[in-house]
Amino acid sequence: MKLLAVALFCLSLAILAGCSSIEVKTDYDPDVDFSKYKTYAWVGENGVMEGSELGDYPLVAKRVKESIDRDLKQRGFQLVDDVEKADFAIVIHAGKQEKMQVTNYGGYYGYYQYDPWWGPYGGYTDVSYYTEGTLVIDFVDVKTKELAWRGLGTKIVRNYSSPEEAQKGVDKIVDRILEAFPPAK
Repeated sequence: MKLLAVALFCLSLAILAGCSSIEVKTDYDPDVDFSKYKTYAWVGENGVMEGSELGDYPLVAKRVKESIDRDLKQRGFQLVDDVEKADFAIVIHAGKQEKMQVTNYGGYYGYYQYDPWWGPYGGYTDVSYYTEGTLVIDFVDVKTKELAWRGLGTKIVRNYSSPEEAQKGVDKIVDRILEAFPPAK
């Protein structure tokens, strides 16, 4: 029975570890020539889209902006103050959603799941709740005013113990999202 408890604990850790990874999705306009992009600017104050939940967390928005700036600078892009003088503009927004995870365990010594003819045989269900957040980074072509590239990163929201840890967490998400920019033709 101890072996079963240890196995279930390890399975729970594996499930939680799998949930904590970052899911990234990107999309872009194939007609845009990204090789012409050299300069960028932020739209509005800190680039946060009006109505975004990110507006409620100005310190997180600032960390995201700093992380994007650092990443783009390393890639050779130059930040300019005037949107009209930039090749592309950046808008960021985010949202969060409460999620529930239900995991069924067991049966008779872990061999059987619930069977309507014979009953549950001692299995149990574990229910856990968590918050999942999605960060969206939009690059808008300044000349056409059309969305050129979008990157989304989804991850379980975590409380960090320090501002430095929070910045590392944001950097990891932003780096994963921007891995696909500019898109390869």
